Amino acid sequence: VYGQSELAGDYVITRAAWNPHRTQDSDTLVAVSFEDGVSTAEGKAAVQRVADRYGSPEVQTRDEYARSSAGGIDMMLTLVYALLALAVLIALLGIANTLTLAIHERTRELGLLRAVGQTRAQLRAMVRWESVLVAAFGTAGGLALGAFLGWVLVKASDGASDSAFAFAMPPVRLAVVALVGLAAGALAGLRPARRAARLDVLRAIATE
Repeated sequence: VYGQSELAGDYVITRAAWNPHRTQDSDTLVAVSFEDGVSTAEGKAAVQRVADRYGSPEVQTRDEYARSSAGGIDMMLTLVYALLALAVLIALLGIANTLTLAIHERTRELGLLRAVGQTRAQLRAMVRWESVLVAAFGTAGGLALGAFLGWVLVKASDGASDSAFAFAMPPVRLAVVALVGLAAGALAGLRPARRAARLDVLRAIATE
């Protein structure tokens, strides 16, 4: 009986004990350890020569086996990233529409700012920074919630062994996500900023 069952399962029995219960016996995984002094390349080549006699099954080193086992997780992450990109696109459209409505509602206020000396460039920058702030709050909230849910998922999957899983946050990847969120916010504010800068000052002030 093993404390960690990821590789061998929950229990191991001898072939003699298994024979009465089998219908079609087959080996799905054979783990081979090398003697001291045998390199990984040499050991893999020797195992490959033996495996070729039995239909040439795939021979992998420990690192290759770990990468292939993580292939399903990578596929799931790719799907999650695709859904995330779709959610970001919808969020950007929401920010752009919200800013457009806000400019329409603050037409007189924007006209007064222009009348007291604010330039078109300053007005565009103000609207863009407003969009960046909205995106920053959304990105920070999403990262915090995602980190918490990831921690909960790891703890829930940890079972009886505390060393089977470990929670780790990739700082570089999170920093890239944060920067992309801020850049996307600035991009979403471009069109509303141009619309605000094109407002006629006198008509904006006269707006009720």
